[in-house]
Amino acid sequence: MNDKRHAAPGAPPGARATASADAGLRLNLRRLADGDDEGRRDGLLAGTALTRLAGDVVEGPSDVSWAVAARWQPVAGSEPQLWLQLQAQAQVTLSCQRCLQPLVQALEVERDFRFVRDEAEAERLDENADEDVLAMPSGATIDLASLIEDELILALPLVPRHTACPQPLPVPDAAEDGDDEPRQRPFAVLASLKRPGGGSPGEGG
Repeated sequence: MNDKRHAAPGAPPGARATASADAGLRLNLRRLADGDDEGRRDGLLAGTALTRLAGDVVEGPSDVSWAVAARWQPVAGSEPQLWLQLQAQAQVTLSCQRCLQPLVQALEVERDFRFVRDEAEAERLDENADEDVLAMPSGATIDLASLIEDELILALPLVPRHTACPQPLPVPDAAEDGDDEPRQRPFAVLASLKRPGGGSPGEGG
């Protein structure tokens, strides 16, 4: 999958590498994959923390329910690679592009990530991969909140529309620009000229 993103959101220099997602949602991938709980974590992320996503919606987002699972995947002739599965659900309000009324939109993310040695290798492998291929961040620690926000932004519909708009769409008025005179239909005029006795006013018989 080629979305031109080959670097994972990493922890800032000097950040503490933790085995679980703390208040800042810093996640150490290696410790998670090597843990005793099958490499799984889940939690709730405050929607107010997702300022980039908030800038793309009318209202929201709601708090985000998320779950991750990390595992080591054997690779023939090479060292195992670390994979991360991410699931996230949230709700936002958008503007329907048809009726311009509010549209409540559920966002659901289910994505696999494969982490490799560096960005050059990630770019090479990502071209033909179904999963996202990312470079392993420094210290194997990612900013999980940023990764979740990235994926929710990508999940936004390009053209949000109601399946059925809650209000009838406005119908253009037949009399526009103050013209109250009935408009002649060109084919009706042509038909009248073809009738016996038809013709333009002033023509003699």
